[in-house]
Amino acid sequence: MSIADRKAREKEALKSLILKGAKKLFLERGIEQTTIRNIADEIDYSVGTVYVYFKDKNAILHDLHSIGFQELGGYFKELFTVKDPMERLKKMGIMYLKFAMENNEMYDLMFIVKAPMEFIESSEKEEWNEGIGTFSALRKTVEECIAIGHFKGHFAEPLSFMIWGLVHGMCSLEIRQRTKGVKFSNPDQILYQGYQEYLKIIEKL
Repeated sequence: MSIADRKAREKEALKSLILKGAKKLFLERGIEQTTIRNIADEIDYSVGTVYVYFKDKNAILHDLHSIGFQELGGYFKELFTVKDPMERLKKMGIMYLKFAMENNEMYDLMFIVKAPMEFIESSEKEEWNEGIGTFSALRKTVEECIAIGHFKGHFAEPLSFMIWGLVHGMCSLEIRQRTKGVKFSNPDQILYQGYQEYLKIIEKL
């Protein structure tokens, strides 16, 4: 291995260490309560070292946000083998709920916290590529459903947005514990019960 290759590998390893430390603190303390100094202390490096790799906390959040979408893609992998688009659509929602519930802070970072989007807006990258890719997968499935006779009279893009908004809204209410303040008869199951009601509706369309 050349000196240049070794240095490049060491650089990537340190960057990964920073991200790992930041994610740990975000999960333990919350995103808002974590600072660059906290992250530097966590990995036992100087604040200056962290700034060599990331210009601010938003940049760290953006990289973790991208990693989150890769992890979401891992949940969606098994959908590739589901040929029936309606069954795929139903299962896509289940996987989305599962990811959100098993990765609360990461989901918060990906879809609720504004910081990653502020980073995109302030950089030369004007498009939210991760979001575009995820939404495209949903829209393609909805288009396939329409092609075989489902959702007559509906349009793929706004319908896909409505589906995403509905499932995202349920996830957000659960993650931010808004469902705990409502006197549901079965609060621990309301998220999945609500999703089952949604499935009953789309099965009729």
